[in-house]
Amino acid sequence: MLNEKQKLDTLMVLGIELNRILDLDILLERVLTRARQFVNADAGSIYIREGDRLNFAHSQNATLQKRLPAGEKLIYSTFSVTIDQTSIAGYAAATGKMLSIPDVYQLSPAKSYHFSKKFDKASGYVTRSMLTIPLMSSKKDVLGILQIINAQDQENRIRAFSQTDEKVMLHFAGIAAVALERAQMTRAMILRMIRMAEMRDPKETGAHVNRVAGFSLEIYEHWAKRRNIDKKEIDKTRDVLRMGAMLHDVGKVAISDLILKKPAQLSFEEFEIMKQHTVQGARLFSNLQSDYDEAAAIIALNHHEKWNGSGYPGHVNPATGEPMPGHERGTDGTLPGKRGEEIPILGRIVAIADVYDALSSKRSYKEPWDESRSIEIISRGAGSHFDPELVEIFVNRLAFIRAIQTRYAETDAPA
Repeated sequence: MLNEKQKLDTLMVLGIELNRILDLDILLERVLTRARQFVNADAGSIYIREGDRLNFAHSQNATLQKRLPAGEKLIYSTFSVTIDQTSIAGYAAATGKMLSIPDVYQLSPAKSYHFSKKFDKASGYVTRSMLTIPLMSSKKDVLGILQIINAQDQENRIRAFSQTDEKVMLHFAGIAAVALERAQMTRAMILRMIRMAEMRDPKETGAHVNRVAGFSLEIYEHWAKRRNIDKKEIDKTRDVLRMGAMLHDVGKVAISDLILKKPAQLSFEEFEIMKQHTVQGARLFSNLQSDYDEAAAIIALNHHEKWNGSGYPGHVNPATGEPMPGHERGTDGTLPGKRGEEIPILGRIVAIADVYDALSSKRSYKEPWDESRSIEIISRGAGSHFDPELVEIFVNRLAFIRAIQTRYAETDAPA
């Protein structure tokens, strides 16, 4: 539990920490973690505003987490609430006012807002104190809602949020909102790039790339934990991996529509041109200015490599399109693919995520395959197409894969 001096010291560096995070989803996770630490709260949630609704974005609950086996995470349902004065979060968003409630079960019936007991009944959890804070943009628009639940004293007994808690969290919310606004702008720019690719290739939707990114994070976290990689390094890689995975096929913008949209099977020559989207994608990030650029280039270049060496583009210099030193083209002009651990780990991860989403999603030429059939294809590819260890991890995380698919389901609205 942080004392007052620690809270002030932490607030001073919080903005720097949060502004180093590029990806929106990972930022929300970090904001909620830090908010709970500030007031020693057991649980909390974040909602993001989209139009006249608040979309549930992230949640944490220490009590429920302790009930799970080591290494497991809680799975939450995706839902949204209307921005009006009937729910606690909706009221805070509609009015722009913070709500501090000592006991949600003792709310006065005269209040326009009420507490929904559905989650408590389903989980066996008991919500008591709740602090609900609007996250406001620089223009004083509501970006989202930060909700902190069950403040605890030094003996971990549930207590009401104090006036000091409220003041500190208002400052915290202001800092978090600045980082949130920046991360939303970054996400919007990425999605614009993806929509540009979607104009060329209808498969590259915002929902598709968000699912691929989500699957990739799930695989990476467990791969990294098996190797006892430092948590700071994991957090740093998660951030750049998620953004890089979203842009895995952005190089298709450089491929002719005659090939991208050809209704028949591609000829050998046409497929060789199609393969160049990996090189073109990596070339977009060749002027490396950050870890994000490096990760995006690695993923774009390597996500079509195969574990047995039959993938593409092989050992090629993205800047020139020529073979790397020590590697030569075959008689047909193609380069042998990278093999095994020659393929960077981020490329091996996104390969599984991308293929699984293609199999399990509707395309113009096919209906979505059911889960068992899609998993069978992925499992059959272990040791040939895919890294066998990563396939094992992926199959063992199916509950989370389903949750990601639900969260980023295809809609007619922009993702």
